[in-house]
Amino acid sequence: MTLRSDPKAESLVKACYFDDPLIDAAQRFWRSQEWIEVSRILPSGKGSALDLGAGRGISSFALAKDGWSVTSLEPDPSPLVGAGAIRSLACVSNLGIKVVSDYSETLPFPANTFDLVYCRQALHHACNLRQTCKEIARVLKPKGILIATREHVISKPEDLHVFLAQHPLHNLYGGENAFLLSEYKDAIRLSGLKLMRSLAPLDTAINYFPSLEKDINNMCVRHFSKLVGSHFATTLMKSPILGSACRRTFIIFVNSFSNAPGRLYSFIAVKPSPA
Repeated sequence: MTLRSDPKAESLVKACYFDDPLIDAAQRFWRSQEWIEVSRILPSGKGSALDLGAGRGISSFALAKDGWSVTSLEPDPSPLVGAGAIRSLACVSNLGIKVVSDYSETLPFPANTFDLVYCRQALHHACNLRQTCKEIARVLKPKGILIATREHVISKPEDLHVFLAQHPLHNLYGGENAFLLSEYKDAIRLSGLKLMRSLAPLDTAINYFPSLEKDINNMCVRHFSKLVGSHFATTLMKSPILGSACRRTFIIFVNSFSNAPGRLYSFIAVKPSPA
């Protein structure tokens, strides 16, 4: 992979968990703030999970490590970033991860198979987003949960080429994409799933990782420094009550007015029980 051989791209490679040994990258993801936040919204009962668009298998590893019975869906057979890598990771880690090579629009599973469908940076790769969501809804059990994280969002169709032009990986393999926020929400709802939460870019570390809480706080200080001066802004942020209020105000402001092409959202939906 060209990116991995470029010393200047080392930090990007690690941020994307493309570094080797793969087992070390997977362990780092499992310990990351992103996965800690995901763990807080996972169903409490461990069951069967489909990791859709599993890539190298870091999410499959984390789910299996936490006690889920995991099936990884990954159409790319690559031993570096695809199904081959997942099989190697499952072998090295001694975790029982089943690997299936197929596409999200035609999931090769019976209806009502999984308690959880987890998609990390996967829905925006769908050739047919609505069909993918219909298939997810079909294979979920009643009361099953869809968690789709870190999905690229654009504000208008013409923003797509702007996003693709600035994406650091798209020029290497041409596989990136993004949808309107309304397209994600409509696809989920039309599938029959009930959309429970839509998490904006700064709502959760799931979206802004590898940035850390301190980075968000520093951004908040810089923002309020422009309004009230740096000394007062720093004093505000040190106050447990006022600092929390300022941080939340800043997050609401950024989430409401940011139109950055490709900004990240996450979605949580549930399959209703039959009437």
